[in-house]
Amino acid sequence: MKLTGFTRRGLGRLCLLWLLVLTGAAAQAAATTPVPKVQVPGKSSKPAKAVPPPKPVLTPPAGNLVIIGGGLRAENAEVWQRIVMLAGGKGARIGVFGSASINPESAAQATVNKLNQYGAQAFAIPLGVTWPNSDYRKAAEDPEVVAAIHSATGIYFTGGDQARITRALVRTDGSHTAALDAVWDVYRDGGVLAGSSAGAAIMSTTMFYDAKSTLDMLKQGVNEGHEIAAGLGFIGEDVFVDQHLLVRGRFARMIPVMLKKGYQIGLGIDENTAMVVNAKRDVEIIGYSGALLLDLSAAITDRGIKGFNISNATISYLDRGDKFNLVTREFTPSPDKADNKLDPNQPDTREPVYTNDILGNNAVLDLMVNLIDNAQQDAIGIAFGNPRDFNPELGFEFRFSKTINSVGYSSTEVEAYSVLKLRMDIRPIQLQQPLYRYR
Repeated sequence: MKLTGFTRRGLGRLCLLWLLVLTGAAAQAAATTPVPKVQVPGKSSKPAKAVPPPKPVLTPPAGNLVIIGGGLRAENAEVWQRIVMLAGGKGARIGVFGSASINPESAAQATVNKLNQYGAQAFAIPLGVTWPNSDYRKAAEDPEVVAAIHSATGIYFTGGDQARITRALVRTDGSHTAALDAVWDVYRDGGVLAGSSAGAAIMSTTMFYDAKSTLDMLKQGVNEGHEIAAGLGFIGEDVFVDQHLLVRGRFARMIPVMLKKGYQIGLGIDENTAMVVNAKRDVEIIGYSGALLLDLSAAITDRGIKGFNISNATISYLDRGDKFNLVTREFTPSPDKADNKLDPNQPDTREPVYTNDILGNNAVLDLMVNLIDNAQQDAIGIAFGNPRDFNPELGFEFRFSKTINSVGYSSTEVEAYSVLKLRMDIRPIQLQQPLYRYR
């Protein structure tokens, strides 16, 4: 049959109509029928996770930290005066937390009296786990306590047990109490936060909690909730802080914690001495002694060696008056050392350097100072315990070595040194038992 033009046009329209009907039906089916999930072989199908909202951007704190290694004496005017000056000078309102002490009221008042001797108008903050006739949970949320903290331009945490500080200021679910938020507000607004001993331990995000002896931590390791717990983190997430360092030989206990928690930089401050950390993250050492700086950024451990070990750690001693920037890693010697850099080609001594008690009082500093101005290229220190201690045959060798980056400075005014970038390797050793016999 021969189709006319009209018939062709009608047939085309009819086909188009059917096509539109079928397309609409398919679209409706697609809208009402769930799309089957594609199964990937070897993987279970899981719904996509929601994208979390962005975290609020907080302005870096504008204030200063004064981190004291404990044992701060009343006559150490340099440290006390610096705290008062950073809080605003004469008449500065400084709130004192005695929370770490078993007797927080008297501990706080003693520090208030010392600060006032140096020109402050300090006051005690009535908050502590053992504060008499008080519920510390309610006190940490009390508007009057919070208002008192906000009225201050400086905060001071006394010594004692750092766990009492965090217990008083952190809720059981880990969130900040109103009092702790107020402390942060003081710091962010340019105030000074100072802390001695336990008050220094809380400055990093991790702190020692129920710590064993240094040697036992090297032998047995550290565990969350036992040897270490969460601190308050005022210095930032990238620096670990310890105190009573040289007097108690604690530098070695910092290392297993730093390895476990991923810290590259550790600062350990000695007694009657302070580190002042400003908003630019410049660290200045003031007071009686100095601080040890540990850098584990290039350190490695050998899994083939049974027991704690580390190689290629870097250790430095920052003396009073020295400065170090935590961002640029630049060191500035104190003015009395600036023009007296040690010449490695003209060493002062040539005798071997060794100690059989590297964890003793100031032993590590004595060894470092004796090595940096010596023709010898390395020094050895040994650590071991009492024959009646746990695993008495296990000890550790600490080897300190000079590298092309090692530098020393000597004071032109007193017998004092700064020692930079010695390599430190630690490995377990087997001791003969008994260690000695009677002749």
